[in-house]
Amino acid sequence: MGLNIDEQKAVDRFRKTVVEPSMTGLVILDFWAEWCGPCKALSPVLEKVAGEYADKGVVLAKVNVDEEQFIAAQFQVRSIPTVYAMFQGQPVADLTNARSESQLKGILDQLLAKLPIHPGEAPKQDIAPLVAMAEEVLGEGDAPRAAGIYAQIVEMAPHDAAAQGGLLRALIAAGEIEQAEAALALVPEELAADPEVHRALAALTLARNKPEDSELAALRAAATADPADMAAGLAYAEAAFAAGERDAAADKLLAMIQVDREWNEGAAKARLLQIFEAVGLEDPWVAGQRRRLSLLLFG
Repeated sequence: MGLNIDEQKAVDRFRKTVVEPSMTGLVILDFWAEWCGPCKALSPVLEKVAGEYADKGVVLAKVNVDEEQFIAAQFQVRSIPTVYAMFQGQPVADLTNARSESQLKGILDQLLAKLPIHPGEAPKQDIAPLVAMAEEVLGEGDAPRAAGIYAQIVEMAPHDAAAQGGLLRALIAAGEIEQAEAALALVPEELAADPEVHRALAALTLARNKPEDSELAALRAAATADPADMAAGLAYAEAAFAAGERDAAADKLLAMIQVDREWNEGAAKARLLQIFEAVGLEDPWVAGQRRRLSLLLFG
């Protein structure tokens, strides 16, 4: 889902050695290399302090930048040593300039006084920042990467509706309909009626019948040849949205509503509203199309 095998393995190692321990404690994350003299000088200090603070929930994790170049790149490490304090998967302080025991202990004491760290207990994971990041990536059009991020979030919090719905929507946007169907089957039953999952299900319903290019062209030709053929227009609009052409789908449905809003018990309007739900009512594109619909209905 956007990562090659080596990158996925690197992410898995990082999750196990850094992210998971940071869910219950404070992780000192040290980016270093064998050839780095300052790294070798700082390492004993980090190890000593981490050992002394172990009973307070502090652990040390070391990342060799030569062996884990992908992880170092994600943190935009430009020089070493680079040292961060990590809590619940997020950097909470830059410890790079804390080169003495007293400096490092001073910062750790401040962090431990502020953070809800309880050694031996597992606090609730705050995945909101990760969900926001995944949604931003999806909004930028990188659906495969967004799906990869959402998949990791679902692994961390399988009962979170926003994560489950986001994974489904990202897979659909990436054109991975079969994977989306498989992911849907794994959604916990208690989330089935949640708005986030329902929204994703609406998107999946529309995407299930994605046409071949030739089929879409034929449906477009039929709808264009006879604008009065409402059934042909509806078939084309559904196929256009499933093919990712949401502007064309909305244009056709709005044109049909303008001609006969009551046709087939308001089928064109119902399908347009379903598209709005699938895309997301807060989406700027939906807001613009809803204004167009309001002008048609209420003048």
